[in-house]
Parts: sequence; structure tokens; C-alpha cells
Amino acid sequence: MRRMMRWAGGLAVLCGLLAVPALADTRGFDPVAATDAYLASVPPEAKARSDAYFEGGYWLLLWEPLYGLAVAWVLMRFGLSSRMRNLGQRFGGKGFFGTVLYAIQYLVLAALLSFPLTVYTDFVREHQYDLSNQGFGDWFGQLLIELAVTAVMAGLATGVLYAVIRAAPKRWWVWAAGVGVGFLVVALLLGPVFISPLFNEYKPLEPGPIRDKVLSMARANGVPAEHVYMFDASRQSKRISANVSGIFGTLRISLNDNLLNRSTPEEIQMVMAHELGHYVLNHVYEMLLSFSLVLLVGFAFIAWALPRVLARWGKRWGVEEVGDPAGLPVLMALLSLYFLVATPVTNTVVRANEAEADLFGLNASGQPDGFATVALKLGEYRKLAPGPLEEFLLFDHPSGRSRILMGMRWKAEHQAP
Repeated sequence: MRRMMRWAGGLAVLCGLLAVPALADTRGFDPVAATDAYLASVPPEAKARSDAYFEGGYWLLLWEPLYGLAVAWVLMRFGLSSRMRNLGQRFGGKGFFGTVLYAIQYLVLAALLSFPLTVYTDFVREHQYDLSNQGFGDWFGQLLIELAVTAVMAGLATGVLYAVIRAAPKRWWVWAAGVGVGFLVVALLLGPVFISPLFNEYKPLEPGPIRDKVLSMARANGVPAEHVYMFDASRQSKRISANVSGIFGTLRISLNDNLLNRSTPEEIQMVMAHELGHYVLNHVYEMLLSFSLVLLVGFAFIAWALPRVLARWGKRWGVEEVGDPAGLPVLMALLSLYFLVATPVTNTVVRANEAEADLFGLNASGQPDGFATVALKLGEYRKLAPGPLEEFLLFDHPSGRSRILMGMRWKAEHQAP
């Protein structure tokens, strides 16, 4: 969700009018040298600012799970979780509905306890780096909508999860992974179509060359979309983005107003071809398969660790068995630690898909220089040139350098003889 950097001396980059480096315009040019020329066009102060923002995110990868552990400790140590369970069971019984009511209470209270960190990470820090357009009132209002949606969806998921634990106490973790995948399907396939409009206004893109080119690329690559939508992401930030989302009759192509207002036609073509690539290459389904395996291992870890934690401290917390929903804060804390350790795995899955979509986009659009300049725009909040190990461990997209180099290599291979 977020912003535009103040590039000292780099106004041309922000306006999408960056001149292509000379090396990128000559026959037989060196792709590495062309990449370096593009990277050198970024003012040092802008690069330092982007690096500082992105590297600060590394610390948040650690601090957010640790903060979550502290929240879980408060809920368990002071008996708040067991009291919420009792209240949920009083009104909803000891089965599914009682668990859902407990989960909603838990999510709301956890959100309140996490609010100071959320304000810093999602509001203060975004304004500190000039990435957000939102005032506090609008930001807070959207946060409440997000909490309401999360409470409903996660509450239902929790009810199903504990029903599975009670029904299959020995192999519950296998079925729990299936539950997680089911709700992931809802988030990935239906969320952009039915939930995203709660936060932004979507309307058909006006007829014109950009719309015609996007639909032409869609038809040429077998994407059965008939409309292109624009949404007002500038309400929240200055970041450019787009997506191809939905299934069956809900499929649609969307791009945000920042992409339209801040990018050249060549850049827009490349971004939209990249997004079409995700659809054509079935990346949503690949990710569902990959993350189902990640979830399966995660729940296997919890099935091993949670009984041991409850055996030691459960009695004083008022939680003595895995099937007691009052143990949810502990389960979530363990899951967050697991995902922290699994970060390189999940990043690699996403990054590989993004690289495939990049190459598809180059082939579909034929815009390597548009790819390079838009990568520089994304570099306003992503470190452009990390080390190889840093990129492997901590990047969920290819770095700006990797993307520009891919584009320049593509261009070198497509130079006229």
C-alpha cells in the first residue's frame, strides 16, 4: 500500500521520461554494461533512501513475530484467552459456533494489542519514507474494514480448524493443511474481485490505445478477459501495480491509476504483459500447490510442538489439550515462528514465478527498455542491487538489477542482424 520517492535530480524518472542509456540503444551492446548504465542513472540519495527502507523491512521480519509472541504471552499469562473461550462457549456452545465467537474476540483483542506496531509499520514508517498518500483518518477507517473482513474469514477458518482437531486428534495437521489451502483459494482467486473493491473504486478503463493494446495482448495469449478496469490506488500511495484476477466469470484485468499516470506506454505494456503471464502460466495454481506443502510442514511442526508447550504451561493458562480453542494464541505464535524460518522457501517460490512472468512479459510486449525503466520505479521502495545471498534469502521478487539484466539480455538477443 504506498508512495513515491523524492528523487533529487531524478524528476525525469518519476515522470516516466527517463532517457534510455546510450549503451541500450546500440547494436551488439553489452547487457551488463547497459544494466549498469541504467542503475547509475538513479541519484545516490534516492538509492540510499530506497535501500534504507527495504533493509528496515528485514528487521520487521524479525520484530513482528517477536511482538506476536509477546501478545500471545499476555493473552495466555493473564487468562484472557481462557475467559474469551468461556464467553464464546456461553453464547455459541462448545462446538463450531462457540469457537468462531472465541476467534473473533481473539482477533480483535490481538489487533488492539498490536495496534502500536501496526501504526508504526503501516502508517508512520510509510510517511517517513514518503510512500503514503493517506491521512490517519482514512488509513484507520480502512484498517477497521480490513479487521472486520479478517475477523469473519479467520473466525470461520478457526471454527473449521478446531472441528478438524476434535474429529481427527491424531492426524488433524494433515486435514488442517487442507483447510488452510481452502481459505487460501478464496484469498487468491476471489479476494481481488470481491474484497479489494471494499478499499478502492474500480471502474472500466476508458477506450483508447492503452486499453486496446492490453486487450490485444490478452487475446493473443489466450486470456479470456473482455474488460480492463482501473482502480484508485493513488488514494493510498504512489506505487504502481496491476493484476489479472478471478476465475470463471469473474476474470478481469486491473491496473491502478498510478501506473497510468506515472508510466510511459512502453512501461504499461510491459507491466500488463507480466500480469497476463501470471495467468497464462497458471501461477496461482502453482502457488496453491507449493504453499499447501509449506502449510502441511507447518502444521506438522505445530502438531509436534503445541502438545509440549501445553504440557509445560497449559494448566496455569487454563488450556490442557490441543483441541481447546483457548490455545489459539500459542498455535499462531508457533506458526509465525515457522513462517519466519521458512521465509527463504516462500520467497523462492514467489520469486521464481515472478521471474517467469517477467520473461513472458518481455516476449509478449517486446519492451525491454520499458521493463528497465519500470524496474527503476519499483526501486523506489525495493533495493535495486542486493548481494546474491541477500536476494536469495530476503527478496520475494527479482531485484531491480536482476530484472534490468534480464531485459538487456533479451534485447541483445533480439537486435537486428
